[in-house]
Amino acid sequence: MIELPQNSTLYALIMLCAGIGIPVMAALNAGLGTKLQSPALAASILFVVAMAASVLFLLLVEGIPTSFSAPSMPFYYYLGGLFIVFYVLGVTWIAPRFGIGNAISFVLLGQMLSMATIDQFGLMGAPQTSLTLPRLMGLIFMLIGVFLVVRK
Repeated sequence: MIELPQNSTLYALIMLCAGIGIPVMAALNAGLGTKLQSPALAASILFVVAMAASVLFLLLVEGIPTSFSAPSMPFYYYLGGLFIVFYVLGVTWIAPRFGIGNAISFVLLGQMLSMATIDQFGLMGAPQTSLTLPRLMGLIFMLIGVFLVVRK
């Protein structure tokens, strides 16, 4: 097993790369869905590739798991995959029609609104972080930014 470092700068860089990858993935999968004439097939291919990569990562970093559940695990913790399926199917179908920039701009706005709500109330076990005036202003600027980006 590989020991992963604990470092805020590294975390920020990894998440920055993940953020860069989201529109790239959207463009690739939208193109695949268009070429195959099936957003659902393109999404399915994406998930097969993603599953293979995540299982390889699991085995390299953590080894073979001993359990797939904890005794007191709320069932809804297992439903996160439904959101990624909705996202991938949605962006694969909508991006060729609406534009990558438009689609991702609204995804980012949705992420910011969801993040603020989850943090404000400490939902699903997340640490609670109050919606302060600076955070609220950031959300308002994000909304204005989305409007400016998608405006023709």
